This record gives sequence, structure tokens and C-alpha cells, in this order.
Amino acid sequence: MMSAFGGAAVISGVGQSDCGRFLGRPGLELTLDACLAAIDDAGLLPEDVDGLATYPGADNTTPGFGGAGAVQVIDALGLKVQWFLGACETSGQLGPVMAACMAVATGMARHVVCFRTVCESSCQRAEGRAAALAGGAQRVAQHWGQWTMPFGAFPPNIFAMHAQRYMTVHGLRREQLAQVALNARRNAALNPKAVYRSPLDLVAYLGARMISTPFCLYDCDVPIDGSTAVVVSAAETGADLRRPPVMVESAGAALISRYTFDQDVERTAVHDAGESLWRRTSLTPADVDVAELYDGFSFFTLVWLEALGFCRPGEAGDFVDGGKRIAIDGELPLNTQGGQLSGGRLHGMGMLHEACEQLWHRAGERQVPGAPQVAVASAGGGPFAGCMLLTRET
Repeated sequence: MMSAFGGAAVISGVGQSDCGRFLGRPGLELTLDACLAAIDDAGLLPEDVDGLATYPGADNTTPGFGGAGAVQVIDALGLKVQWFLGACETSGQLGPVMAACMAVATGMARHVVCFRTVCESSCQRAEGRAAALAGGAQRVAQHWGQWTMPFGAFPPNIFAMHAQRYMTVHGLRREQLAQVALNARRNAALNPKAVYRSPLDLVAYLGARMISTPFCLYDCDVPIDGSTAVVVSAAETGADLRRPPVMVESAGAALISRYTFDQDVERTAVHDAGESLWRRTSLTPADVDVAELYDGFSFFTLVWLEALGFCRPGEAGDFVDGGKRIAIDGELPLNTQGGQLSGGRLHGMGMLHEACEQLWHRAGERQVPGAPQVAVASAGGGPFAGCMLLTRET
């Protein structure tokens, strides 16, 4: 079987800190909790780790968007690394994980801890939503934002316009878009770490306040505090690991479309990444048992469904219609931990964490039946995106 890294890269452990709204804990503290949990989950000790990678790194200026830098964590854990990376310009929040796969596949390292930390919720409580946007707004104003920010247009408004156009062209109905959010809430009810676990029905969804038409409150992800970590290991270390690892079968990281939020929704970095994923594997969309697809906005998930070939262009609304196909016991279980819409905004690393939990069959009440063997996880939904295809070692 063809694979992106020649079968040389596996995920050996995952870990997660406390996750929730307004935790008020330092980002570094949450990061160390997640990293140590992932290292232990792999059956390793900190001294076994010789690599580290993270997004966005210490240089990010947006308050709460990054909780710790690579060097901070290396110092705090006393790691002696042969390779490390802290990067913001990459193919979504999964970029450092893909880089770690290349590092172990080429012998640069044997065990790489990859983490993603957010403290956006606590940041907003202290100074309001403007505090979480300030640094990012200043940065993007120097690039694409100079054409949109004077009109008060931020990503929610921009992607809402994309969604509205898609609805006009392809006939997507709000009742269909709602299924992404309703499915997420049903799954979140089974996840002890999810932020929103109370029931949500279609009536409540349609009656919720609008954020930017057609997005209502429940179409937008939930800023939280939390950290997620995974350990990427060289496959040859399998005998040293606690359990058979999850193999990284393929990854999609292409950027062919223009790097801008002002783009045609019919062709974005999501489509670039999706197409490149399938070029590096002999598996097909029909082989996927679980899909953890980025849902910064509910519409992103529909775009990912099409970009990854689960349905034809323009047919995502029909694919999710009624919600049965994407339920935990459906044809393609989707965002089984509640995604970011109800589980909380942990970005693509949260999706990757859940994909591994499902493949190791330890997701508890939300476990997909039938011993899933193949999972896909994705990150991003606009000018940059990445995705990974995972298979379970037996």
C-alpha cells in the first residue's frame, strides 16, 4: 500500500489538558499538562523525546491564540531535542504534525511532541472580544485585510458571504446547514470535556440570533482554553511503545489557490489539500470510517466534505440532510467529539486527537461502532488548510 511517509511515521500517543471556558490557567501550564499526558500515553518518558513542533509558535501577536512557544516547552520539560519547529505560516494547525512526520521519516528525530494551545476564552473575559482580535487584526491589515477591514469585514462576514453565494448557486438550505451544528451538539453530549452539552434542536437553531447571514450563533465555533498534544514516532520504534500506534497514511498540504480570504469558495486551499491527500495513498474516500472535519464555521465542514470527495461539488447539503448519514452510527460519523461548534475551539489538533481516540477504540460513549480502521482529520477552511489520513495498526 502506498503511503505519504513510506510507512515510517506513526502517532504513538495523544494527550489533552483541561478544556473549557475561562479556565484562567497559564498557557504554558496547560501545554505541559497535554504534552506530559501524550508522552505517557505513548509509553515514553520525557528523556525519550528528541523533537518538538507547534503552531503558531512564540512570535504570534494575537492574545490567547498561542499559549506557549517551542523553546519555552523545551526548557520547561528539560528536553534535549535534535529537531524542533514553531511555525505560523503552514498548512493549517496540522502543519507542524506533518513536519514532524517528515522529521522521523528522515531520521532527524525518533519521537516528536506536537502541541497546540489556546487561551482565547480567558483573554476575552479579561478585555473583551477586541483583545483577541487586536494583534491578528494589526497583522492582516498589512495584507488582505487592508481591503476588507475598512468596511468592518472580518472572517465571519467574509465566509458568510461565501456561504450565501453557495446557497444561491447550489440550493443549500439553512435546515441542511443546521445538521452540522445539531450533529456536533448530539456528539458533544457524550463528551465530558465538551463545552456545550445541553440539547439543541432545529427550532432553537433557526431561532438563534444571527451573527452574519446565513451564520447564526450555532454556526460559529466556541473560543475556549485548552491544549492538545500528540507524539509522532518513527515506526521502527513500535516495540518500545505502549500499544500498536496509529499510522499516518497520508497528508494533504498543497497551496495552489491564492493565499487570501477573498477567494472563490468553489476553489480554496481546502480543495488543494484534499486533492493532494488522495494522491499519496491507494485508499479512497469510501475507505474512511470516521471524519473529523474542521468546523470553525459550520459551512467549512460542508466544503471539506466536498473537497475530500465524500460527495460531489454542490451536493454537501443533500449529503448531510436529516443528519442520519453523519451520525455516530451513520455512514460517515462526523466530528464525534462535538467538533469546535460544541466541543470547543481547539483547532485541527482537537480533530486529530479525536481521530486517534476513535481508531484506538477508547472514545467511550461516543465511540463509533464497528471497530473503525481509517480516519481523516482536517484543519483550516480559508486561505490555508491541511488534512491527514490515519489508519489503525493491528
